[in-house]
Amino acid sequence: MSEKVVLAYSGGLDTSIIIPWLKENYSYDVIAMVADVGQGDDIEAVIEKAYKTGASKVVVEDLREEFLREYVFPTLQAGAVYEHKYLLGTSMARPVIAKHQVEVALREGATAVSHGCTGKGNDQVRFELAYQALAPELRVIAPWREWNLKSREDCLDYAEKHGIAVAASRQKIHSRDRNLWHISHEGGELEDAGNAPLDSTWQISKSPKEAPDRDERVTIGFEKGVPVSVNGMKIDPVALVELLNEIGARNAIGRVDVVENRFVGMKSRGCYETPGGTLLVAAHRELEALCLEREVTHFKQHIGLKYAELVYFGLWFTPLREALDAFVENTQKDVTGTVTLSLYKGNVSVVSRQSENSLYRTELSSFTMGESYDQKDAEGFIRILGLPSRSRARARAEVAKSEVTK
Repeated sequence: MSEKVVLAYSGGLDTSIIIPWLKENYSYDVIAMVADVGQGDDIEAVIEKAYKTGASKVVVEDLREEFLREYVFPTLQAGAVYEHKYLLGTSMARPVIAKHQVEVALREGATAVSHGCTGKGNDQVRFELAYQALAPELRVIAPWREWNLKSREDCLDYAEKHGIAVAASRQKIHSRDRNLWHISHEGGELEDAGNAPLDSTWQISKSPKEAPDRDERVTIGFEKGVPVSVNGMKIDPVALVELLNEIGARNAIGRVDVVENRFVGMKSRGCYETPGGTLLVAAHRELEALCLEREVTHFKQHIGLKYAELVYFGLWFTPLREALDAFVENTQKDVTGTVTLSLYKGNVSVVSRQSENSLYRTELSSFTMGESYDQKDAEGFIRILGLPSRSRARARAEVAKSEVTK
């Protein structure tokens, strides 16, 4: 009886050729695990393709709601954005896929897991750190680190030789990853950081030139930092993100072109489309501005940076991430309310922010002087704050005076 390996299978170029390669080189029974994280594929076609290329079994896991509730929304609440721009779409999806891949492996009695990540990318780290955290006894097979294929052209040659139909071509050479949160684009003209992306590179969002000539307004409601409604309509997480993706995409929202620092040490260039996610990040940030106390707001910015780094580096299943979640969850208890955004040709601006927990008080911030704030108190406040500066100035003056009299 052959040993079993569970492959994280998408039906794309890399994983399509990995099934026959595993059978040729390891004589494993290959179980293809298809994770539905909202990539929009024809799942039945993916299943059929896996069997045609040699899978002994195909397991489909619908992870869309879990992906949003347990990975995307906590990252959103943390305010995690990697290197100013990247909203971590691929980074957040890998741990939930790896988690279920491990569960399938243990359930099916497999002794190994495999993935289609290259030896240059971040994803190999994300998958394999998850495997080690959840089931270190499983063997990890990473074909890109073993076979002699060096490029996507080599992979296309291998696919053609084995009669495997793939969507990629020598003319359409982009590597893409899509889920409910975003779609990423790498390769092709993007490998040269001096090249602008082609119009055809973008897949889900309109260009600003094609977007409507009038703004569209959208109101997003949150409960304890979690998005729950759009334009006053409460809907489940999957439908909410899908709706915001539609709204954002038709208004050219969410395109970014990034040169980023990979965890493995090199810089890479990619383009991302995150229309709904861009709206959620903007709205959540504005609601926090109303509801969080100053010191919490400022300290949470540090947490957001670290959280983004942990997610990007594949360190999801770690005590530090869990500890940061506890802090973030505490900060979100009063982040309930609505934010209305105006969308116009790629731009997002804030129309209104409302919350019963708002710390903003008109009587305090207004230029009209009222009883709630005594301006005379400011004099003592400033004098106390200035004490170190006055002390230093006097000390310097004394030193300067003594040097003159020498």
